[in-house]
Amino acid sequence: MLGVIGGSGLYHMKELKILEKVAVETPYGAPSDEIVLGELMGVRLAFLPRHGAGHFIPPSEINFRANVFAMKKLGVERILSVSAVGSMKEELVPGHFSVPDQFIDRTTRRISTFFTTGLVGHVSLADPICPDLSRRLIQSAKTAGTTVHEGGTYICIEGPQFSTRAESHLYRQWGVDIIGMTNVTEAKLAREAGICYATLALVTDYDCWLVEEEPVTLEAVLQIMGENVEKAQTAIKALVNQLEDKPGCSCASASSTAIVTDKKLIPEKLRQDLSILFEI
Repeated sequence: MLGVIGGSGLYHMKELKILEKVAVETPYGAPSDEIVLGELMGVRLAFLPRHGAGHFIPPSEINFRANVFAMKKLGVERILSVSAVGSMKEELVPGHFSVPDQFIDRTTRRISTFFTTGLVGHVSLADPICPDLSRRLIQSAKTAGTTVHEGGTYICIEGPQFSTRAESHLYRQWGVDIIGMTNVTEAKLAREAGICYATLALVTDYDCWLVEEEPVTLEAVLQIMGENVEKAQTAIKALVNQLEDKPGCSCASASSTAIVTDKKLIPEKLRQDLSILFEI
């Protein structure tokens, strides 16, 4: 099953057969919204609106753990994240797509791990994006009729405010390519959960480092985002066409040797709650 996290408009495809909407229970409470289960060209899909249908949850208040846990519980093996980002380089023009392969985390208010008191573990995040899914996504995005930038660094800020000019210039010095408010938290949790993860980033604006442009506004972001929904849908359909039964990567075993806590000391409730994530 392929999981898609993004705007609710993504699943409005005529080729998609919607089977049901499900409210998934998790140890962390409810996900952002009901998950739409469907079938697209013979492949099962699970769509989750990241900010809730109607976009009512701000970035810092998204229940990221519940979202990723729910996907795992439903049997999702791959997550495609579709999101709007700002451009930190002139060549990443609004309207282009980006498939980054690295993150810098500048968030401060989020819990981005399933490990907790009673169960300590450490996974590698050196390469946070699944190489197999990313490669297939790049190929698929090229069919959508837009320019696709391969690789690069996504810097994730807390939000909900956009950057100050000083911050934007600092991030430029770090060599980042795009800026957003959500994906790094999802990527960290997906890695711990053994789910392949890749980002299809829709460039909607230049961040405020580019003084020749007007400072980013929500109106401009939504306009470009709306114009690119159809292209994102085309990319999803192309991706579905080339998915094989099993991912050709090691993401699923990322946590197989991560746990350092003596298993005899893991509280029984925690063991039961997280049994679908970890072999404990």
